[in-house]
Amino acid sequence: MTPLEAEEVVIKTKDKEIIVQNPEVAVLEVQGQKIFQVMGGEISEKKREKAISIPEEDVQLVAQQAKVSLDRARAALEQTGGDLARAILLLTQS
Repeated sequence: MTPLEAEEVVIKTKDKEIIVQNPEVAVLEVQGQKIFQVMGGEISEKKREKAISIPEEDVQLVAQQAKVSLDRARAALEQTGGDLARAILLLTQS
């Protein structure tokens, strides 16, 4: 096992990130495969934001239907996960 100096180790899963600050990391190489062992450190977790792609046509449609700026329409679409109807309702009910 060979020690590896690391400041931070980040493990990304589908819905969260596990962050280990100031860990002790050891590397073991077996038959061409590297095995990393992470020990100790301060562990924290944070939820991963899912980036969505919003087509410009959707932004324009929401802006036109809700009679708002493109920026407000884009923000509403991001907030609703790209759902056109919910974005329009959100903008017109306030």
